Amino acid sequence: MKNQTKIILIVGIILIVIAAFLYPRLDNRNSNGAASVAAAGAGPGAPTVLPVKVVKIQKETLRNQLSVTGTILPNESVDLRTEVSGLVTRITFDEGQYVTKGTPLLYLNDDELQAQHQRLEYTQKLFESQENRQKQLLAREAISQEEYDIVLNQYNTTLSDLKLVEAQLAKTIVRAPFNGILGLRQVSEGSVISTNDIIANFVNIDPIKIEFSIPERYASQVTAGSEIFFSNEAAQEEVVGKVYAFENQIDAATRTLKLRAESPNKGRKFLPGMFVRIRFVLGETEDALMVPSESVIPELQGYKVFVVGADNKAEERSVEIGTRTDTHVQITSGLEVGDLVLTTGVLQARTGSPVEFTQIN
Repeated sequence: MKNQTKIILIVGIILIVIAAFLYPRLDNRNSNGAASVAAAGAGPGAPTVLPVKVVKIQKETLRNQLSVTGTILPNESVDLRTEVSGLVTRITFDEGQYVTKGTPLLYLNDDELQAQHQRLEYTQKLFESQENRQKQLLAREAISQEEYDIVLNQYNTTLSDLKLVEAQLAKTIVRAPFNGILGLRQVSEGSVISTNDIIANFVNIDPIKIEFSIPERYASQVTAGSEIFFSNEAAQEEVVGKVYAFENQIDAATRTLKLRAESPNKGRKFLPGMFVRIRFVLGETEDALMVPSESVIPELQGYKVFVVGADNKAEERSVEIGTRTDTHVQITSGLEVGDLVLTTGVLQARTGSPVEFTQIN
């Protein structure tokens, strides 16, 4: 009985060893068979068609422009003051009023000067009549030349004194120095003011000036008469202005060039101090070939784009670029009018890859 048990145990161990030895080979055979079946089922198929969007190249006008910010300045601005101290006797303007050049705005007390002026007028008339009589006597040789010169000198001196008082009288009246709009009044009738006291702010805002700066690398492209287009939150539509002057040196701190442009402001939409967004047109190029920036692929040797070639297959083109804008790049060589340039799928495209394209404007 014991011998039978031992024989059964030994046979069982032998069977386990044989099974462990044969199992990996069966597994590999099954795997190879499955792989063979899979390989047999994966036959050659048609190449994948790449869906892309394209743009048709056309000649257009390229505006080389910068986007910068600026500040509105008045055409003219001044704080009105008097040339002499005195008592304010009359104010003849309203706050916010538009007045023309030379309009009287404020009067100071001039009683003393008027009295001096009146006295000098009487003296002038007296010396004028004396000078006429002395001239007649001199013609008849009834008096000497010296006597006539004394009277003539008294007459001319009186005329000079009269002009001096008239000039002092003119300073007692404050007039508008140019056409413009008055601000808020700072003085009242009856107050005594000095030359340091501000009467009101006075500005001319038609036309307005726009001050802005551009990087120094564009300084050579600036000319008087260059156009700018500006807008702000108060006026969403762009308004045209023209550069009329610029500094003759670069700001060493910011490496920028300061410019000023001018623009009409009939509706008074823009006020001094306002912030504006500016498109500064540096120049224009006619018949330029432009492609979207995403179409251009940089390479070690330059740049390339993909176009739709024969049989709707992608074709690689080496190109040279010119001016860049915010969204487009100028192509100076490598493309022709009518070429269909890929704007999407440029990284997946390969020369000879079939494409299905949709043209965009």
